[in-house]
Amino acid sequence: MPSKVSAEPERFSLARVSWREWTGLGAGVVATLALFLPWTNLAATNQVVDEALRDLPSSDVARDAWTTGFLAWCGPLLLLAAGLAVAAFGQFRKVRVAGLPHLWLIFAVVALLLMVLGWFAMGWQFDEDTRGLLDEGGIGLYAGIGRYLGMLGALASVVAAVLDVRALRRR
Repeated sequence: MPSKVSAEPERFSLARVSWREWTGLGAGVVATLALFLPWTNLAATNQVVDEALRDLPSSDVARDAWTTGFLAWCGPLLLLAAGLAVAAFGQFRKVRVAGLPHLWLIFAVVALLLMVLGWFAMGWQFDEDTRGLLDEGGIGLYAGIGRYLGMLGALASVVAAVLDVRALRRR
């Protein structure tokens, strides 16, 4: 007797989303929310210059990822896209076997690399004249809380993606 094949397609269920997939989605959401927090801060060692910085508008002293540049905002958006994809499609076996965990790992690593490059290129968001002026004034560039949260989200996503790939290989 032939086996009965269900004509009903699999349906999405929140209960079937694994903790790794929730971690990926959460990491993407945290990294995306961090885009609106300060990514680059200016600070001075000289007290007079530091007081002058306090008198400036906050948007001139603390920059969010949108004004920092591509290397700042692209990584968190990649993490959000990957997190949404794994949370929405990760419970379907065909999609997992087709390589969703591997794609997630690639997205997470690329996002992490973009953020690390953005960290090293932090000073390049200003033109050469502005960088020279900042150096002369004793003003330094420092990472803001958004950059740290974005990096934390990227690391969490990479770890969860590695664990998800390993879980797929065990099955």
